Amino acid sequence: MTKSDPLPPPPVSLRASTAGLLPALGILILCLWSAPAAADFRLCNNTSSRVGIALGYKDAEGWTTEGWWNVSSRACETLLRGTLIARYYYIYALDYDHGGEWSGQAFMCSRDKEFTIRGTDNCLARGFDRTGFFEIDTGDQRAWTVQLTESGEHGPQMPGMPSQGSFPGLPDPAGGTPPGASGLTPGALPGRKP
Repeated sequence: MTKSDPLPPPPVSLRASTAGLLPALGILILCLWSAPAAADFRLCNNTSSRVGIALGYKDAEGWTTEGWWNVSSRACETLLRGTLIARYYYIYALDYDHGGEWSGQAFMCSRDKEFTIRGTDNCLARGFDRTGFFEIDTGDQRAWTVQLTESGEHGPQMPGMPSQGSFPGLPDPAGGTPPGASGLTPGALPGRKP
């Protein structure tokens, strides 16, 4: 070979594998970039008001309550990311615009400002409020969506029942039917766990 002679082309198999690899790599990167979380605990505010949300749950370290998530009217918020670690979760919600609350008989600690509180005992003695949360039974689902509705409206189903279909106008990060949902109105008191 001399300087003026071109290099021989690479073997066909090398060109074919390189040509096929680049588009596949591009598709993989696009899928990873745009893939939504597979499992979360979400709350959708189907009311005409802004609401404040406090959440209670039990993890490996014991009971925790957290707040406040501020959810706009007709919007959804992810409260916990990832696969659910418990069957039962507890919610307390305040209607900022029209007053009222969504509460229940499971008493846990909260406060007026942003909080994360470990434990549910002696709330008042520890300087916290004692607040009644309502229970959500996820039935050991990997993900769950709670639907808050206005007083007088009926949610898409009874509290704690798995979703049977999508809810028009509500975004779902997985692009399909939420794995579970609860339609709850202010003052609704879901049944206690057995």
